[in-house]
Amino acid sequence: MNPIYDQKSRIKILIAVLALFIGAATVIYTNVLVQRVSQREREQIRLYAKAQEFIINSEVDSNTNFVFEEILKANTTIPIILSDSLNVIDSKNLNLPKGLSARDSVALLLREFEQMKQGHPPIVVELGAGIRNFIYYKDSQLLTQLRTYPLVGLAVIGCLGIIAYFAFSSSRRAEQNRVWVGLAKETAHQLGTPLSSLVGWQAYLRESDKFKDEPIVEELGKDIRRLEIITERFSNIGSVPVLKDENLLQTTKNAIAYLESRVSKKVKFSIETDLPTDTPARINVPLFDWVIENICKNAVDAMDGRGSITLHLRRVRVRGRQSKPQVAVDITDTGKGIPKNKIDNVFLPGYTTKKRGWGLGLALAKRIIENYHEGKLFVKWSEVGRGTTFRVVLNQ
Repeated sequence: MNPIYDQKSRIKILIAVLALFIGAATVIYTNVLVQRVSQREREQIRLYAKAQEFIINSEVDSNTNFVFEEILKANTTIPIILSDSLNVIDSKNLNLPKGLSARDSVALLLREFEQMKQGHPPIVVELGAGIRNFIYYKDSQLLTQLRTYPLVGLAVIGCLGIIAYFAFSSSRRAEQNRVWVGLAKETAHQLGTPLSSLVGWQAYLRESDKFKDEPIVEELGKDIRRLEIITERFSNIGSVPVLKDENLLQTTKNAIAYLESRVSKKVKFSIETDLPTDTPARINVPLFDWVIENICKNAVDAMDGRGSITLHLRRVRVRGRQSKPQVAVDITDTGKGIPKNKIDNVFLPGYTTKKRGWGLGLALAKRIIENYHEGKLFVKWSEVGRGTTFRVVLNQ
């Protein structure tokens, strides 16, 4: 396998680890801040309670009284309720909705009171003679927002990460498409000139008395036809291919007939179908042939030139009423099989288990089926030592 994919996997893992580290650091630091602010608010409520005690229990001059009243007025953010052992005496900073009836206001106040009891422990206000009041409070809006900040931050980072991932993937796919298309167009162009010369040479040899009955002329014609097919394939990849309703069974038979004469005689091909013999599929014949050829050649290599390849045509169950009817070609070999941890890699450009080869056959086949035919190509089944089934799904 091309090491660039291993490197990409390591980069993804590194990015994920860094994201987790940043997220954990953010949560830990925010929790430290929350604890500090929470402690500060409790101390502020304690000071508020002491000011209440001092004003009630002490005889002070107006200036000193003014100072403690300013301490009481300083709390403008922390919601509090002052109560005796049973009843609510006063409240502050609760921000009750306006327009409520007296009954609804009391009910809402009592609900807030019960919630505060479940939160922080109350601050005791000593009034003398064994009389006590209690100040209940809850977190200020600032502290509440600070508690939720890490979750909001992580959600934003996660959304940005997802957007960046899809943007990067889309950009990478677009770049890969441009490379594929550019390469295909250039290949078709480069093949065009020598192919025209070969056609001319074949015509010259046919008209020559010296080579009139030579079988080499017809063999040359077969090779020229093969080059024309290859050129047509690359030309179709370099442009938008035309899809037509073609007889799926007959097209598959033609593709296999071409392969049978060019692979080991120890490889047995067979075609089975659950479909009517005239079932059509929306395909481009040269490109579809190329897909079948690439998959079957990989199967032959996996079997070391000995075994069987079965192509089974069947209808695919379609989900949803608006979906297009689809058919599938299952290509099963009796080769080495694919390990489960490698199944996702077989369609990556550059992935190969052979000593020789570019590892582009299955990647190209997947691109042809999914990008040009709007179908699917995937590994339906594989078991090490028993074989593999590739499924090609096509629209009708």
